[in-house]
Amino acid sequence: MAFIVSLFLGFVPMFIFAAFVYWLDRYEKEPKALLGATFFWGAAIATGGAFVINTIFGIGIYVFTGSESAADFGTASIVAPFVEEFLKGLAVAIVFLLYRKEFDSILDGLIYGAIVGLGFAASENTLYIYRDGYLESGWVGLFALFIIRVLLVGWMHPFFTSFIGAGFAYARMSRNLLVKFIAPVIGYGVAVFTHAFHNTFGGLIGGVEGLAAGTIVDWFGWALMFAFVIGMIYREREILRKQLWEEMTNGLITRLQYQNALSFWNATTAGWRGKSASRFYQACGELAHKKEQARRHGDEGGNMAIIESLRAELKAHSPYVS
Repeated sequence: MAFIVSLFLGFVPMFIFAAFVYWLDRYEKEPKALLGATFFWGAAIATGGAFVINTIFGIGIYVFTGSESAADFGTASIVAPFVEEFLKGLAVAIVFLLYRKEFDSILDGLIYGAIVGLGFAASENTLYIYRDGYLESGWVGLFALFIIRVLLVGWMHPFFTSFIGAGFAYARMSRNLLVKFIAPVIGYGVAVFTHAFHNTFGGLIGGVEGLAAGTIVDWFGWALMFAFVIGMIYREREILRKQLWEEMTNGLITRLQYQNALSFWNATTAGWRGKSASRFYQACGELAHKKEQARRHGDEGGNMAIIESLRAELKAHSPYVS
């Protein structure tokens, strides 16, 4: 029973967090199947691999030093950040290599990084809540770990790995070969640094004071990231404003449809007006971003053919959408 409760408390909040991340992707949503696969990678492959590798290194440090404290510190502050961010980052790298056209903006990179981080957090939280919570201190320990791991620091893994996603997205957006190479490396480096800082800072202070200080620092970092995400959302809106203006002046979409396409809330309310309206405005976002890709990269992989296909889709839907 306790494990089932731990599983529920580990996964369900992360599903809710993932739904919020998906909701934030206002103007050109990523494919749900791809996001689901990314979440699964974090929850199963990255978590399983990290558990094995971290355990092996932890045992090695203990054998070499004879100190349990050194093994715990070395694993948490040095080994885990490198290993876990590498394994989570692999999912972002795979999406980037196989579905690079899904990286239409910096926000897309942040989304994929956050989703794989949430998958990782779901499994890791389940383990901590059950093993370090229930098995050590019973139900009180279980709910105490839930409060700490989920309510207080639940966004830590998506925060770390979002930097990797941003790095790959910058590489995608840039025409500079040096930037294309170094941006993912810098993203990984920032992810490792923030992860290591999180794992070390509170522990150096110790006790409730360390938990409080670490949580304050975490929430400050998350607030800055949230502000950056809002900025990226408005940047995507500017892409739609610029790229859809031509479609409105050419009569493909009406002025009202143009205004609705730019609305922050329309991505939510369009679904209430039926599948046709939802798909119409999703296609508006895809068309705007695809035109932006064509402007940056030319007819890469048939951009122009995709643009014309999206225009045809909009033309077919337009008479039935307000």
